[in-house]
Amino acid sequence: MKRLAGLLILLTITLGVAFYIAQNIIPPENIHPLGEYYLENSYFGKHSAKSPEVVTSILWDYRGVDTLFETVVFFLAIIGSLALFRLGKEQSEEAKQGQPKPQLPEPVVVVTKVIVAMILAVSASIALHGQLTPGGGFQGGSALAVAPLLVIAAYTKYALEKNGLDKTRAIIIRSIGLLGIALTALTPLLANGYIMQNQPIFPGEALGVPLGGSLVLYNIFEYLAVGAGFTAVFLLLSIPEEKFKKFLGVM
Repeated sequence: MKRLAGLLILLTITLGVAFYIAQNIIPPENIHPLGEYYLENSYFGKHSAKSPEVVTSILWDYRGVDTLFETVVFFLAIIGSLALFRLGKEQSEEAKQGQPKPQLPEPVVVVTKVIVAMILAVSASIALHGQLTPGGGFQGGSALAVAPLLVIAAYTKYALEKNGLDKTRAIIIRSIGLLGIALTALTPLLANGYIMQNQPIFPGEALGVPLGGSLVLYNIFEYLAVGAGFTAVFLLLSIPEEKFKKFLGVM
């Protein structure tokens, strides 16, 4: 234990020194030619992504189709998980029966509510500012999924279901997100023959806030799809083992 504590102290000091040195390094004033090219074609160009966040511009615009296929792989994994844990209507209703709120110490109740509220706010900020800062819909949706997971750990899954967030509603929200991504991708195709590429038909800004054209739409719909997809899987995985054994006829 003493050796471990010493290693942790040494690691903390090393990281502190490294961060201090990094903060005091003066970056060069000139822009690297590659970075200048990406910035010119991701924000200032006529048919650009209209976003100062170059990584997001590349992901959803310049290599958007590749990103779309990667997203499809993730959603197929979610579909596979839902298929493995599929239940009939009567089984689904039985799985919802249980104690909605266990007896928890008051500090746990208060802290859980505060943290869940903070997670919702931070995850929405990550998704809605993905066209301006590092982040986006997938990162925001992954953060969003932590909120129901925390509620499941503190109150059990029955608390979510009693308040209206069950597997069926999570899948509906996920489907809305997927549909929004598809419509956003096909809109340029219907307008001028492009697919997924950010075009002037999408507003570049609103009320002085850069929207990044279609980037903000992709981030919002991805946020809903990812967060709801994870939540649906978490709800299935949190069904008590004895109930699953009963459904499978093991018991």
